[in-house]
Amino acid sequence: MEFETIIGLEIHAELSTKSKMFCGCSTEFGGEPNTRTCPVCLGHPGTLPVANRKAIEYTILLGLALNCEIARRSLFHRKNYFYPDMPKNYQISQYDIPLSKNGFLEIDMGDYKRKVGITRVHLEEDTGKSIHVGESGRIHGAGRSLEDFNRAGIPLVEIVTEPDLRTPEEARNFMIELRAMLEYLGISDCKMEEGSLRCDANISIAVDGVQGTKVEIKNMNSFRALQRALSFEEKRQKEIIIGGGKIPQETRHWDEAAGVTHTLRMKEEAFDYRYFPEPDLVPLEPDPQIVEELQKSLPETPGQRLDRFIRKYGLPKDTARVLVYDKKLGDFYEEAVAKGGNPVAIAKWLAGDFVGLLNEFSIKVENSPIGPHGISELILLVERGVISGRMAKDVLKEAFQSGESPAQIVSRKGLSQIADSEEIALIVERVVDDNPQAVRDFLEGKEQALKFLMGQVMKLSRGKANPTMASEKLRELLEKRQ
Repeated sequence: MEFETIIGLEIHAELSTKSKMFCGCSTEFGGEPNTRTCPVCLGHPGTLPVANRKAIEYTILLGLALNCEIARRSLFHRKNYFYPDMPKNYQISQYDIPLSKNGFLEIDMGDYKRKVGITRVHLEEDTGKSIHVGESGRIHGAGRSLEDFNRAGIPLVEIVTEPDLRTPEEARNFMIELRAMLEYLGISDCKMEEGSLRCDANISIAVDGVQGTKVEIKNMNSFRALQRALSFEEKRQKEIIIGGGKIPQETRHWDEAAGVTHTLRMKEEAFDYRYFPEPDLVPLEPDPQIVEELQKSLPETPGQRLDRFIRKYGLPKDTARVLVYDKKLGDFYEEAVAKGGNPVAIAKWLAGDFVGLLNEFSIKVENSPIGPHGISELILLVERGVISGRMAKDVLKEAFQSGESPAQIVSRKGLSQIADSEEIALIVERVVDDNPQAVRDFLEGKEQALKFLMGQVMKLSRGKANPTMASEKLRELLEKRQ
C-alpha cells in the first residue's frame, strides 16, 4: 500500500481590538471572572449586537495579506449549539459567505516550498471559558465546572486551509509563518498560552490515491504540540489501516503529558449547527475604497523581510529565519545594526546566545535588560579586540543579570583582553617552560598537544589573552624548539 498523509488546519486568532465584537466590553486578558461582560455579550433578551468596524477591517487586512478574494457582500450567521460556555446558546459566525476566500500562503521548508491554499478567512465571536474542577482539569472526572464569560464575544478570526499539507513538519511551519503574518499586520498578539491563537488539525491517510476518513485533533497549544499530535495520529491511522481496521470520523483530544490522542466525540456535520442568517445584523458590504486603502497599508511580510535580510545583510537563511519569524526580535536586530557593528556577527549573537538567555530567564525580547545598543556595543568590543568571544558570552549573561551595559561590566571587572605582543610572549614562554611533555608531544606530531598548551595560556591569562596573537606566538616558540 502507498500512503500519503493529508492535513488541513483550522486556526482561530483573537483580534487585538479594544472592545468585543458586538458590544463595548473590554477585551483585556484576565480579570476577575465575569466582570468584563454586559447584557449584549451575555445574550440577554431584548439586546441587539452592533458589529465592531475595526475587527472587520482587521479581517479584510488579513485576507489581503493571504492573497484572498474580498467579498463584495458578506453575511453573519447563527451557529446553533448548546454548550455551557455559550451564553446565547448560539455563536454569531459566518457560514457560506465569508469576508475572504480562495487565498494562499507559501511556506519555506528549506529544500522546497509548499503553496498552501486558504479556503476562507471569516469573522466570528469567541466563546467563554469552561474551568473543570478536578485533578485532570478536563470534563471527564471533574466534580463540577465553572464558566467565565470574560472571553465571550471577543472578535475571533478563523483561517481555514485547504488539505494541502503533507507532513506534521509542514503543518508546524505553516503555523509559524501564519503567526508571524498576524504579528506583522499588528492585528493579534498571538499568545497561545493565553488562548488568543488556537489551532485544530484535520488529518487523513490516502491509500493508493484514495483519501481516507478525516479525523480532527483539538487541544494543541504550541507548535511543538501540533507537530507531535499529528505525528502520533499519522502513525496511529497507518497502523489501523495496515491491520485491516476502519477509521471513524471523529474529534480527538491531544494529551500532551501522555503524548497520545483520545476520542472526544463523533464529528459533527455543518447541518448539525442549523446555520441561518443572523436576523439582528445587516449584511456587510465593504466599501471598495476602504479595501483599496487597506491593500496599500499592507506592511512588509515575513517572507519579504526574510529575503531582504539575506540580500541586504548577507545572513545565512537559518539565522535570518530565527530573526524574522519573531517580529520583535527582527525589529531588535535592525535597531542593533543601525547602532554599528557587523550585521552577520550581530545576527549570530542574537539568534544564538541572546535567544538562549531570553529562554533561560523567561524574558520576552521587549523586556530584555540589554537593548539593541548594548548588543551593538558588545559586538564592537569583540571586533576591536577588547574582549574575546568567550569573554563576551560571560559579559552578555552578566548584562542580563545586572542590567549594566557590556562596557560597564568590562571596565568594572577589568576584563579587557591582553593584546600587548610582549606580554603575551612572556605568558606563552612560561607555559612552554612549565609543560615540557606537551611540547615533546607536539614536536612528535601530536596536534592535540597544541590545544592543551593554548588552554594553559588562556588559563594563565585568566582568559584575557588575545587568542589569535597567543596562537601565533605559541607556534613561533614551538618551531624554535624543534
